[in-house]
Amino acid sequence: MNDELLFTPEEISKKLKITKNTVYEMIKRGDLDAHRLGKHLRISQSQFENYLLKSKGSANQYQGTVFIEDDDKFVKIDTVNIHVHTDLSGEVKLSIRPEDIILSLEPFTSSARNIFKGTVVDLIENDDGVRVVLDIGIPLMSMITKKSMENMNISKGCELYGVFKTMSINVYK
Repeated sequence: MNDELLFTPEEISKKLKITKNTVYEMIKRGDLDAHRLGKHLRISQSQFENYLLKSKGSANQYQGTVFIEDDDKFVKIDTVNIHVHTDLSGEVKLSIRPEDIILSLEPFTSSARNIFKGTVVDLIENDDGVRVVLDIGIPLMSMITKKSMENMNISKGCELYGVFKTMSINVYK
């Protein structure tokens, strides 16, 4: 948890404008993760942010194991190694907002440490834009505009690169 903020269920209830009992039910159901400190429950900033991401329908949520290679930290999810920035170790969860994933027709030089080649397996159009599901060994969803989809000529089966920074990944227990 490092120097992360910790909230009481009462503070979370005020933030969400719901009752304290509803927050306790959310924790009991597993919708909202919390730490038990003696008889008290505390919710970290990252646990709260993860709940908000899940409630918004964030699709890129994974479980894996942190490992270090050449002084770099990664989370191994199935056969995919995602470069992360975290002080956590062992089993972790991570989430990446679809809006934080850039799609490219070709690899390019950038500060992003995660660049994965994959195949488009699904396109989900809605009023906000298009959710592009890329198979990189695990499903990776990116949110783009319809104009970008048309300009890049994206369709099912085409190959693209999914690009995202380590700092755009939320890693938590």
